Amino acid sequence: MAITLNNGFKMPIIGLGVWRMEGKEIRDLIINAIKIGYRHFDCAADYQNEPEVGEALAEAFQTGLVKREDLFITTKLWNSDHGHVIEACKNSLKKLQLDYLDLFLVHFPIATKHTGVGTTNSALDEDGVLDIDTTISLETTWHAMEDLVSMGLVRSIGISNYDIFLTRDCLAYSKVKPAVNQIETHPYFQRDSLVKFCQKHGICITAHTPLGGALANTEWFGSVSCLDDPVLKGLAEGYKKTAAQIVLRWGIQRNTVVIPKSSKIERLKENFEVFDFELSKEDMELIKSIDKSYRTNQPAKFWGINLYA
Repeated sequence: MAITLNNGFKMPIIGLGVWRMEGKEIRDLIINAIKIGYRHFDCAADYQNEPEVGEALAEAFQTGLVKREDLFITTKLWNSDHGHVIEACKNSLKKLQLDYLDLFLVHFPIATKHTGVGTTNSALDEDGVLDIDTTISLETTWHAMEDLVSMGLVRSIGISNYDIFLTRDCLAYSKVKPAVNQIETHPYFQRDSLVKFCQKHGICITAHTPLGGALANTEWFGSVSCLDDPVLKGLAEGYKKTAAQIVLRWGIQRNTVVIPKSSKIERLKENFEVFDFELSKEDMELIKSIDKSYRTNQPAKFWGINLYA
């Protein structure tokens, strides 16, 4: 099942996010995910594991497990490379061992001090606060992203963690419209206005953290996961599914792409088994009622500044 982007390319509606995955774990995970049926992998320079992902993909291609054109590969431009978009993209392609990307995203709408192409340290100033570069506008960054499309390095370009104001701005100055806005959204952080605005203007929403943080964000940010919500647990019982499957199905029925992360094979399978049932209109409304406007992924922990404030 796929969503057709505003440029005609198709994006599988479920993918695997590779944040916080390392070494051999990645190889096994990607190979197993492909065998299960995953065709969409969500990467980023900042995850610092593109070389390992690249090795796994190369193995999958060489052994005939899958062809390059069968996969949809996303990666992202880090904050410190806004002034070096083309070099950063080529660096990611080299690490991923690919000739082109299906989707390249501006990871965050903020340019920071350049620390060397492909190095993704969050540059902090002497006060331990993100060292923001005030000389590079998001418009400049976007026009460099557009060049990647005409160069054939990237099929689609998009944005990530942009709000309505910044998305509207991007639509105003873009020659190539953003195909995707990747944002945190889940039952506790539904962001209905942003989702509807983007969809109205032909921008597909990809939901990162679609399970509401689950274990990863609980560990890092002390967040609460929506998977323990009694409403979701009750629905899971009724549909004979897990709470995670209910949440992913809800995301799919909102016409959003979901990219859950898991390092367990049984969970990978479970997350992919969401196409054999449908939530009723009443149950979609019921889930709508548990929104808490609750963000679980908070980069302020690393940046010394809350850019969402």
